Amino acid sequence: MSNSSENNQNLSIQSAYDIILNEHINLYHALNFNSVAPLEAPIKDAKQIFLIGAGRTGFMVKAATMRLMHLGYKVHVVGETTTPAIGKNDLLIAVSGSGTTKSILNAAETASKNEAEIACFTTNDASPLAKLSNYTVVIPAAGKQEHANKISQQYAGSLFEQGFLLLFDALIQYLWKQSDSSAEQLWEMHANME
Repeated sequence: MSNSSENNQNLSIQSAYDIILNEHINLYHALNFNSVAPLEAPIKDAKQIFLIGAGRTGFMVKAATMRLMHLGYKVHVVGETTTPAIGKNDLLIAVSGSGTTKSILNAAETASKNEAEIACFTTNDASPLAKLSNYTVVIPAAGKQEHANKISQQYAGSLFEQGFLLLFDALIQYLWKQSDSSAEQLWEMHANME
């Protein structure tokens, strides 16, 4: 490959990165942080915290679960073979851009029947998932079915997935700073059988 085509390719990758960063700046300014703050108490008060997401969002949910575990919370990813039953005084964190994903709705309905609280992250505050939830955080990103490029030039639900990860990491950072735990103490919780 010639130097000029390498430079063009690098510029194209940099331009793509610029698009993504600018979308996140816009998303940041559109977020209602007042809807996130009420999650502090149910997270801190929960006996157990369950998290669920599907597809790529599910990978972001696993990352969020790991960070909650590092902070010392008793957490589970819904669908893992070691996940126990949900019940009263537990919290389900359900993440679905559309708020209509069947498996996530089923989990939320089960949580509700068993008197657990539900917090959801979605793009749609009128969705069935939002209606089932005690707490709703709207991430104003494009849903995976929206292809008009009005909100995001990225494919499918990428901005939602990325936005959830960043927003939840901000929540983790906040919760960590509310605790007396040092980075070294958190590290003691890190996996040692990798």
